[in-house]
Amino acid sequence: MNKLQKALKVNALFSSISGIIMILLNHQIANLFGTINNTVFWIVGLILIYFAITIWYEIRKQRRLAVLWIIIQDYAWVIGSLLLIIINPFQITQIGNLIIGIIALIVLYMGINQMIALKKTTANNV
Repeated sequence: MNKLQKALKVNALFSSISGIIMILLNHQIANLFGTINNTVFWIVGLILIYFAITIWYEIRKQRRLAVLWIIIQDYAWVIGSLLLIIINPFQITQIGNLIIGIIALIVLYMGINQMIALKKTTANNV
């Protein structure tokens, strides 16, 4: 397994586990975020599981453009998270914002790690 595959695997595992947790514990997570609306958490959980499936597929294929799209989605998640924390349009609790921030840092790390691995893989194939 090369470095790109390992980097993608970490993302796939994190996204899978996060999605499952959000689906199974949506009521508890809603409480942490200070809302009674739990729908958004199981919807995001389903989206994360779908995202993880696409990553698992790319672990084998390693198509440059598809991996780049995964990385872009990771960075978009980080930007969206920062906007949620800064603007706080849903009056999320401090613990909710802390959770969003921690996850954003993890996702940023994964995106950077995947980008580095993709560049090394691309450089080795030239």
